[in-house]
Parts: sequence; structure tokens; C-alpha cells
Amino acid sequence: MWSDEILDELRRNVKKRGIPIDHRIAQMRQAFPDATVDGYEPLVESMTNDEKDRHVLAAAVRGSAEVIVTRNTKHFPGSALAPYDLSAVHPDDFLLDQLDLHPGATLGVPERQADPYRREPTTVLGVLSRLERDGVPGFAAEVRRHLH
Repeated sequence: MWSDEILDELRRNVKKRGIPIDHRIAQMRQAFPDATVDGYEPLVESMTNDEKDRHVLAAAVRGSAEVIVTRNTKHFPGSALAPYDLSAVHPDDFLLDQLDLHPGATLGVPERQADPYRREPTTVLGVLSRLERDGVPGFAAEVRRHLH
């Protein structure tokens, strides 16, 4: 789930790094048409996590999420999440959990990601190398282990 505000923040942060993002966001919206959370704004002020990410927690609460997947777990302390029965996990840990819970489905994703590329990463190993560089090295290593 996400809010328009979360996607705008993603767009700004990724564009700063010179990475085209608009097409990816459009694909996300198309693949998950019901993922946009609205009506969270009145909750923002009551959130007690880091001020810059209160909109994220408010959207998660409004959307009845169970987990916030973020590289910045420091902005989501347990004391702010506990009243809503939420947790915050790093993307690497989240993907490792998915691999443990749904190994067949999860192991097929890197192959499906590599298929449409014309430039690297055009192989599963290329996708795994990219994932490793992008901050999910534990997941990439575990998928490699399963493939061998």
C-alpha cells in the first residue's frame, strides 16, 4: 500500500539519483490498483514517530497494514507502532520472510524480472546482483543458494 504523498516522495528521491521512475510508478499503480490509501491525513498529527514519516504511519494505519517496509526503521520505533499492531522491517528482512513463507512464488520473481530486459540485468544472476547493490544482500544470497 501507498499514498499519493508516499509515491511523490519516492519520485523526488529517486529522480535525485538520476533514475527514471515515472514508468515504474505507473506499473505499480496498474499492478496494484487498490493499493492507494486515501483519508489518512486526519491521522498524521496523532502519530508519534519521526515527524518526516508520520504520513507513512498514518497511511499504514488507515490501510490496515501489518508491516511497514522501509530502509529507515529508526523513524518507526516500536513505541509508535505498538498501538496499531504494526512493525517496521528492512526490505532485506521482508524479502527473506517472503522467501521463507512462499518459496516457490518468491524464487520465480527474479526470473520474471529479468525476462523483459534488453540490457543488463537480463539474467537471474544479473537481477540478484542488482538487488544486492540496492540493499538486499541477504535476500540475493539466499536466492542464489536456492538456485544452486
